[in-house]
Amino acid sequence: MPRANRRRRDLESRPLSGASEVGTQSYSGRPWHVRQLSGATSTREYRCPGCHQGIAVGTPHVVVWPAQGVGGIDERRHWHTRCWSARHAARP
Repeated sequence: MPRANRRRRDLESRPLSGASEVGTQSYSGRPWHVRQLSGATSTREYRCPGCHQGIAVGTPHVVVWPAQGVGGIDERRHWHTRCWSARHAARP
């Protein structure tokens, strides 16, 4: 019998539900993958790293994760759409 604590391979490449295509944008001198989410399938509240406020369940927003280097899909962050759009004006 296989060990129960091993990661299931079929879950590793599961796409995000209710999402659009993935694009690439820059932030802090690094490329980031960016995906718009409709919010229709969100089941929990997220904390936006841009404004440090909650993103309510069902709210359209963007998900970003590093395109290169350390991190990847495990480092994804959920941002308000307006906060991601204004990310260059905000202080780090």
